[in-house]
Parts: sequence; structure tokens; C-alpha cells
Amino acid sequence: MRIHSKNLKTLAEQAGISVVQLAESLPADSGRRKQKELAQAKVRNWMAGRDHPRAKAKDIEAMAGVLGCSPSQIARYTSVFRFSRSSPRKAGLVAELIRGRSVAEAQALLAFSPKRASVMVGKALEAALAEAQSYDASPDHLVVAESRVDKGVIIKRFQPKDRGRAHRIEKITSHITIGLEERA
Repeated sequence: MRIHSKNLKTLAEQAGISVVQLAESLPADSGRRKQKELAQAKVRNWMAGRDHPRAKAKDIEAMAGVLGCSPSQIARYTSVFRFSRSSPRKAGLVAELIRGRSVAEAQALLAFSPKRASVMVGKALEAALAEAQSYDASPDHLVVAESRVDKGVIIKRFQPKDRGRAHRIEKITSHITIGLEERA
């Protein structure tokens, strides 16, 4: 679960709550000296769209309690399928296909897509859906807000050829990221 920075920012502005008030609502880390400054830095990073340090579920629940909304309104449920054995270009076509669609519609599109990468994108979608359901998000209101494919490592192999030569074979991998949000 990650924080959706735009929603957090707009909800904080509507409620008239500052960064300091949100930082005070966060649960305290044991053994930290500069607790207030670190908490404020966390909230500023989350509002700016940076996901460092990664927000925990209890942080999101605490901020949602202060803002007077449900945690699913400021959270994005993400899943990453790392080192997928598909090129980023081929998997990116499938990822573009489901972006902005409801979960049920995206699952139907992936089930009937002839592309090989649709299986891997489907696994990432199922993992994100499972995470959303573990936090009591309604599957009927979930939308694929983020679907992107990043370049992964290249696995290098060699194929022996005649007269002692070797030709290089590059097996390209990718990282598939799927993010779900709850929309009314």
C-alpha cells in the first residue's frame, strides 16, 4: 500500500490540516530523538509524491483518521512483478490496454488477450487486488490507476557457433507495476 499524494494533498487542504498536524498523528518510532522533524519530513515527502520512507498501513490509517476519511481514499494498492521474462515494449502494450479501466474489465481483457505478457500483467493485477481486499477495499470500486512497465536486467547467454565462435544471446526482462485506487 502506497500513498496517493494528490488525494492526500487535496484532502488536507479541504480539511485545513497542516503538515505538522499530520506528522503529530503518526505513531511514534521507539528510540528516535528528532521524532517531530522526521515525521514532518515523512509527510512532506509523501505529499510531494516521493515514497521514501515507505508508508506503513498504520501510518496511512492514522492520517486518514485525522483527515476524517477512509484509508482507501489516500492509498494506492500496488503490486510489482519483477524480472518478468518479457521485453518492456511487448509488456507495455498490454499494460496500456488496462490502464484507467475497472478491475473486472481489466481482468476480462487480460483473460482474452492473445499476448504472452497478459499472463504476467494478470498476475500483478491479482496481487494488487489481493492487497486491496486485505485492507477491506471494495473490488467493485477499484480502478487500475497505474500500470507501467520498466526495463529490467538483461540476462546474457552465449550460443556456440562454428570455428570456435560464440554468438551472444540477450534475454530481456522487465518490471511490471500495477496500482489500484478506489473510486466512488
